[in-house]
Amino acid sequence: MSTLKKFFNDESGATAIEYGLIAAGIAVVIITAVNGLGDKVNKAFETVRDEMK
Repeated sequence: MSTLKKFFNDESGATAIEYGLIAAGIAVVIITAVNGLGDKVNKAFETVRDEMK
């Protein structure tokens, strides 16, 4: 019974899950920013290409 109480009172797994959720949130923000920036850079290169024709 003592081992079972220790298991339920142990919060180290919860901390790992919280860090995982934070990392996932940061990854979503980075992916969104890169996708938005990538479109702008692509349009800029297309403009330069068209002007060189």
